Formats: sequence, C-alpha cells, structure tokens
Amino acid sequence: MFLYLRNVRGYGWNHKRVYRIYRELELNLRIKPRKRLVRLAPEPLTVPTGFNQVWSMDFSLPSERVIRALKQIIGWRGRPLAIRCDNGPEYLSAAIVEWAGRWGITLEYIQPGKPQQNAYVERFNRTVLYEWLSQYHWTTWITSSASPPTGCGPTITNARIWP
Repeated sequence: MFLYLRNVRGYGWNHKRVYRIYRELELNLRIKPRKRLVRLAPEPLTVPTGFNQVWSMDFSLPSERVIRALKQIIGWRGRPLAIRCDNGPEYLSAAIVEWAGRWGITLEYIQPGKPQQNAYVERFNRTVLYEWLSQYHWTTWITSSASPPTGCGPTITNARIWP
C-alpha cells in the first residue's frame, strides 16, 4: 500500500503516516479465515451377503405411503434386517422410525450429498427412467401422432424405440 501511494500516486508520505491513516480508517481489521467444515470419515457400507439383509429405497412419497408399500413388499419377500435410505423427510419422520422399530428393522441413513452410498437404488432409478419410461414415453407418443408432452421430466434426445 505504501509503495503504491508513493510510487504510483506520487504522495510524499512516509510509511509511518500511511500506516497511521490506515489504522484510523480501520482498514487494519484482521480478516478471519473461513472455518472449514469438519467432514466425518465415511462410514463403511454394509455389503449384503444374502437375501433380505439390506434393502435400499428411494421414494418421494409421504411416510404413510412408504410404510404401506414396505408392508406389501414384506408380505411378498419377507422382512429385511436393515433398510438403507437417504435423509429425506419421508424417512426421518417419527412414523417410519417408529414402524421400523416395531418391526425390528434398522434404518441406515447415507451421508448428506453422497448418493453413491445408496448406489443400488440410484442405478435402478436410472434404469427405470432411461430404459423403461423413455421407451414407453416415446413409443406411445409416436403411435398416437400427438404433440410431444412437455414438462414431464428430462428431455431424452437419443431414445431407443423398440418395434
């Protein structure tokens, strides 16, 4: 700052005067470094070795509908030991936590912002979206000769159309 004022701006002030004015204008306040968020060590994921040990789920339904769907699936397949899910409000609600406790099911939550920790269901969601739904969406649109629907989700440019 002193060199800039003396050499560039042409002021004849010495370094003590520049520093005194600098302090009077309260420009010498210490800039605090931002505190870094402490990242927890990633928890090791449980790898299932058999059937009904760990289920993965990813719904965007109210918790009562999630419970109803889980009861129906348990009727078909049996009860899991644990269910891995994200931190969505439908999984953090008291209703689903209480239901899981009554049934003896452990809810394993993934870390926020880490969808790869629930990779099984994320891969399944991608398959449903790009393989099944896009196939149905584009074949019905072509056979109906209607205008393409808008606002129904992502735009798929390279959709495969099966005869």
